[in-house]
Parts: sequence; C-alpha cells; structure tokens
Amino acid sequence: MNFGRVLTAMVTPFTEEGEINYDEAARLADYLVTHGSDGLVVCGTTGESPTLSWQEEYELFRVVREAVGGRAKVIAGTGSNSTREAIEATKKAAQLGLDGSLQVVPYYNKPSQAGLYEHFKAIAQASDLPIMLYNIPGRTGVSLQPETVAKLAELETIVAIKEASGLMDVVSEIRRLTPLHFSIYSGDDSLTLPILSLGGRGVVSVASHLVGPQLQELIQSYAKGQHEQALAYHLRLLPLFKVLFIETNPVPIKAALAMQGWQVGQVRSPLAPLQANSLQTLRQVLQEMGLLEEAQGSKPAAAKAS
Repeated sequence: MNFGRVLTAMVTPFTEEGEINYDEAARLADYLVTHGSDGLVVCGTTGESPTLSWQEEYELFRVVREAVGGRAKVIAGTGSNSTREAIEATKKAAQLGLDGSLQVVPYYNKPSQAGLYEHFKAIAQASDLPIMLYNIPGRTGVSLQPETVAKLAELETIVAIKEASGLMDVVSEIRRLTPLHFSIYSGDDSLTLPILSLGGRGVVSVASHLVGPQLQELIQSYAKGQHEQALAYHLRLLPLFKVLFIETNPVPIKAALAMQGWQVGQVRSPLAPLQANSLQTLRQVLQEMGLLEEAQGSKPAAAKAS
C-alpha cells in the first residue's frame, strides 16, 4: 500500500455551536487534495479525536471519502486504548471504503511491549485495511519500541508507521530492522527532512494545511537527490513548523485556518483557544510568509466554492 508522501492530519471543523461542520470538512478536504496532499488522515490528534464520538467520526470518514473520491488516500484514525473498540472502528472504516487506518499506541493504560504487539496484531487480523502504526509517547505515556515495530511489520496489513517520538536513533533502528517497503512517516513537520535522510517516505503533516505544495517540493527534491534544494525548503518553512506548535496542536493550526477565512470554529474543551500573545506571534509568522495575503485574494474563495 502506497499512501503517498504528504499526508495531511486534517483538522475537524466545528460550527459556532461546537458541532461538526461537515460541509466545511468536505470543502477543506477537497482543497487539501488539490494543494499538495496525497492523502488525508481523518480523526487523528489534529482532528481532535479524543473529543469526538464514534458516530461523529464515522460520518466524517464518509463525508471526506465522498469529497475526495479516488483522488487521494483517506486514512481513518480508528485507534483506541481499548482493543475491542479499535477493532470495531477499523471494521467500520473498512466498510465505509477508506484506504487505511491510523492506529495510535494505546494511551493511559501503559501496556508492555508484549501487550502492544497483541493489541496491534488483533486489529490487523480483524480487517484487511492497511494499517499505519502511530508512535507518540509524549501523548500516550508509552513508546512502541523498534523491535516491536519490526515484529509487527511482518504482518501483511501493517505497512507503515507515523514516528513522533522525536528521536532520530529510534527512526534509524526502525529502518534498520524493517524491510524497505515498510514506510516510515515523520510525525513532526520539522523532522521531515532528517527522517527522509534516514530512509523515511514522507510526513503526516499539520503545516500542509497551509503549505502543501511546498512540502511536496521539499520531499520530491530530496527524492531526486537535490538535497540542497530540499534543505532550502526546510529552512524556509521552519518558522511555520515551529509556530504551529506554539501551543498544543491543533489549537494553532485552527487559528491559522480561521485567519485565512476557513470556518473551522474553535477547539473543543478541554482544549482552549489560542492565547493572545501566541495569536499575535502566529499572525506575524503567517504574514511574513505571505500566508495571509492569500486570504485577501481568490484562493480561499475558490477553495470555499469547490
């Protein structure tokens, strides 16, 4: 399974009343696919999955799948810290015709490596949907070790990992222990280039909401051996990569999209809107990078009408 190079971890738009804005989700999905995204990850961390009900998630899967047709891969965030729940949700995503499943390391209950292996194995055996593992110890409290990843990679439907530990030695070990057809994706925009240099395939990105084509150029340049050009893209985009994590993701990216005119609403509690000083810093970076000028032109209007 080839998910592509740039996968956008898509935000979940809300109305002013805090309900999901499915129409805006469809418009945003279409815009992303026409602006650099090979695939969309729906209901991941950036999509505020902890505060969505399963029924809301299933409807989002359906809406986004319909919006992009066969033009991009749609990957469902169906992970859970309950193996039974993850299996049920993954089966539902398969029934809805999605292209893959993002399976986060179970959070809060801190399973052992043996427990993690059995958890992911059970999900893999319950469905034919290709699986991307998701290692993000800063949020889950436990890390999926490279040896466990290698063992899981032997299973036919486990085809990739989103690596968000931030540790390049972990990425190196995963690459050393897994076959080359097993894809490693950066879970942090700022680490895309380093992970490409360690045999990574691409990125599950937040910044691609705003700079999808530039991220594609970065990755394609590296793939073609144009390493200096890839580095130039990386350095140019670095201020954006950093400011989008000035507070907890997805608070800054939703604020940025709102500045561009997207009707994405606020984040759901317990997350809080971006603080005033952070908002000012974010606006300054977006202005310096020319990303708010587009909001005054035809691009967002075209996106809204699409």
